[in-house]
Amino acid sequence: MGQTRGRRTQSERDEMTVEIGYALFSAAFAAAVAFGALAGPALLFDLPVTIEKVMLAAGTSLAAVLFIFRVASVLVRFRQAAQPSQPGRTSPDS
Repeated sequence: MGQTRGRRTQSERDEMTVEIGYALFSAAFAAAVAFGALAGPALLFDLPVTIEKVMLAAGTSLAAVLFIFRVASVLVRFRQAAQPSQPGRTSPDS
């Protein structure tokens, strides 16, 4: 994916779409697992109201932060991988 060109090819746009979809899906899965691990006991067991509220708030907060972090890390890694390590030269393994 060259940054110097004004237009991207269809394959580059498709690649970006797939990567964005992967980032969102994997982030949603990771957030759901984190929420379930932290807030799950509050939903399954009869706990005091204060503890339930704290566990639900902590689970929601952790899930939101994890979602944003996962999406950002996948997309940043994708952007960095698209750029050649030595601009203007081919890789030795290509």
